Amino acid sequence: MSVEPAEWYFCLRHHRVEPREGCRAADRLGPYPSEAEAQEALAKVAERNEQWDTDPRWNDDVDDER
Repeated sequence: MSVEPAEWYFCLRHHRVEPREGCRAADRLGPYPSEAEAQEALAKVAERNEQWDTDPRWNDDVDDER
């Protein structure tokens, strides 16, 4: 019986999901609690980047609409 890994990572070098025993940490995003969440890592990064790029607390270039 195989045991499901407790941590999953998205490898930026190979563009695939890996268990803990994968590429070096500098080339990965994670850990994620499931393989499915690791698969969505790049989408989550893009979503967060968009939020940060438009949040005036983090970006002085955003016009203050007050």
